[in-house]
Amino acid sequence: MEIFIKIVQFFLSLSILIILHEFGHYATARLFKIRVEKFYLFFNPWFSIFKIKNGETEYGLGWLPLGGYVKIAGMIDESMDKEQMKQPPQPWEFRSKPAWQRLIVMVAGVFMNLILAIAIYILLLFFLGETFLPTKNLKYGIAVDSAGYEIGLRNGDKILSIDNEYVENFREIPVEIIFNSAKTIQVDRSGDTMDVNIPDGFIGQLLSSKNLRFIEARIPFIINGFFENSPAQAAGFMIDDQIIAINNTPIEFFDEFKTEIQKLKNEDVYISVLRNEAVVDLSMTIPETAVLGIYPKTESSFFELKSIEYSFIQAIPAGFVKAYKTIVDYIRQLRLLFTSKEVKASENLGGFITIGNIFSPTWDWIHFWSITALLSVILAFMNILPIPALDGGHVIFLLYEVITRRKPNEKVLEYSQYVGLAILLLLVLYANVNDVIRLFK
Repeated sequence: MEIFIKIVQFFLSLSILIILHEFGHYATARLFKIRVEKFYLFFNPWFSIFKIKNGETEYGLGWLPLGGYVKIAGMIDESMDKEQMKQPPQPWEFRSKPAWQRLIVMVAGVFMNLILAIAIYILLLFFLGETFLPTKNLKYGIAVDSAGYEIGLRNGDKILSIDNEYVENFREIPVEIIFNSAKTIQVDRSGDTMDVNIPDGFIGQLLSSKNLRFIEARIPFIINGFFENSPAQAAGFMIDDQIIAINNTPIEFFDEFKTEIQKLKNEDVYISVLRNEAVVDLSMTIPETAVLGIYPKTESSFFELKSIEYSFIQAIPAGFVKAYKTIVDYIRQLRLLFTSKEVKASENLGGFITIGNIFSPTWDWIHFWSITALLSVILAFMNILPIPALDGGHVIFLLYEVITRRKPNEKVLEYSQYVGLAILLLLVLYANVNDVIRLFK
């Protein structure tokens, strides 16, 4: 069921993005009295799932979910309609319009995706605001996994800065380390300030393992709930119990509990909990998996979070800023992917499975719209790249025409379209093969 929900969310989000993108081309083409012959969600080689003719335009649903298209009369595009291009230009064709009008038609799809992302961010900020955990509020410090321990971080360290720059949002620390190829982390360890050096290869190790949560907020272990068939619940544990000892070994934090319980698989133990200010000892056998079926209270129960509320007027500039920051962060990811010696682009490219997995396994509209906004920004950026067959490829040729006042040779446009389509199909194939290979690793 979880996979089905992810698939539905993926296709709903993809459909919204494609329809709005293509509507940008469609609307501006009609504005300049250019005939639009087809408007399709998904591609339709050989046959369409659904189609209807209304006026001059055929509207339809294709079966190949690699994108969508509008077929604009008199334009060399993915339809590769060479017969039409052999006929004399007509006043209602794309090629007969001034270069500035054709340029607007080509950038309109990207513009619509940016507007969608900004609109989503504005509404999310207006209705929900922003809430995050300030780094300075981690009064118990951090809990680290093996990757964090390997570079010199320790449980209880309080992070002060990254390369001597304070990061206000604790959750953004791993991202800042990765994107900026950070060299040092400044920490307060038992009252002493020290530098933790980040070794070469650490960032590549994090990305290859997909482990961006190598540090967590350190929290006491207070039970918030139980999973189905929980051994701990069967042993008498209750919600709001605070675990304070295992076999008389004091336990103050959740990370300490996880470490200690791994040593006691298949053993009978006494676990002490604080319940209504009284200490209660509970006995149980630790399963081979060392999983007790408990989930703890979250950091919001222990730390003061920072909340920012926005009026609708305040949310507008904040939405623009968030969209801009999303674009910048995406460019930083691409730069890291293709310039870092630690990161192999070939191993980190992903296709439909990778994208689908970023959606929630349960239906969460807030998460859905947040991911849709992110994908809208990515789609806008990728489409404006100067690659033939993408909008950016057409824009490059139009800018050449505006500057030189000469139209590019139609054969050049045709062959560049073939090359661009081939490159894109190979990239899509490669990314999705990568996804399949990762499933079996």
